[in-house]
Amino acid sequence: MKKSLLSIILISFLSPTFLLGQAPKQEMLPFGNMDKWRVREIKESFIIGGQTKYIYEIADGDTLFDNVPYKNKVSPWANSSVLAKVKGITKASVTVFPEKRGGGCCARLETRMEDCKVLGMINIRVLASGTIFLGQMIEPITSTDNPQSKLITGIPFTKRPKALIYDYKVTTGGQCIKATGFSKQQKLDRTDMAEVQLLLQHRWEDPDGTVHANRVATGWERFGESVSDWKNAHRLELRYGDITKHNDYKSYMGLVNGERAYYTSNSKGKMVPIQEDGWASANEPVTHIILQFSSSNGGAYIGNTDSRFWIDNVKLEY
Repeated sequence: MKKSLLSIILISFLSPTFLLGQAPKQEMLPFGNMDKWRVREIKESFIIGGQTKYIYEIADGDTLFDNVPYKNKVSPWANSSVLAKVKGITKASVTVFPEKRGGGCCARLETRMEDCKVLGMINIRVLASGTIFLGQMIEPITSTDNPQSKLITGIPFTKRPKALIYDYKVTTGGQCIKATGFSKQQKLDRTDMAEVQLLLQHRWEDPDGTVHANRVATGWERFGESVSDWKNAHRLELRYGDITKHNDYKSYMGLVNGERAYYTSNSKGKMVPIQEDGWASANEPVTHIILQFSSSNGGAYIGNTDSRFWIDNVKLEY
């Protein structure tokens, strides 16, 4: 008994957390347990069938009616389910759902095809991936042009976490298709993958209203194979500074500009792309965090309609 107790003491004494003086600290993001959802009831235009659709927001509060554009004032989360009004026609696109898990809920992200057809007026067939992100969706959506410009991506944030922790399972859909709404649907020579991005930035705005950023830290991963059982407390490590020399660096993890650029609202209230100028120095302060989970990784209008991504218990580790 004495030897066994001594062994336990020695193991505890020599453990990394003891030597460092404390165990890693984890903080749940607000509403990151995915247990609270607010329902929005949307009545689509009679000319396209007049269906009643339900959009689900990661927030709490009473059900919202009257097809009102939504701005989340109680939660940092937004998602790809949106209210659209195109040429006077009201439609809802729903790609994110609450799903029961144990005594609470998780988020289920789905890649889906959305159709809107009115003879002589509009004929749109769009592929939409399920995404939850920190930021804001600008509603109502009035066109399929430049979809990134409809999202305020990222929120103010000043901490320096070591990792992102979350529970997940995933179904990968297979071959990607591209459906932009107006051109012919295409099959692409690549397979669909779920994707997670966590970027820390130092942002500033110049006198012309352009928003610049240096990349302080990066966490980015893709899932190319299905995982049918829940993987709890999965850890995505953040790498600070220039990550291009790391062995696991992939080109898609680089600075995001051009057609891939994220958008935000500048001090003049105008939606502008965030221009990532370079990699931050070691001690450059963090001003914003970008975090998003998506059922497909090909960008706007690319994916597979069998793709699913379940997310729960989103935390940051320090």
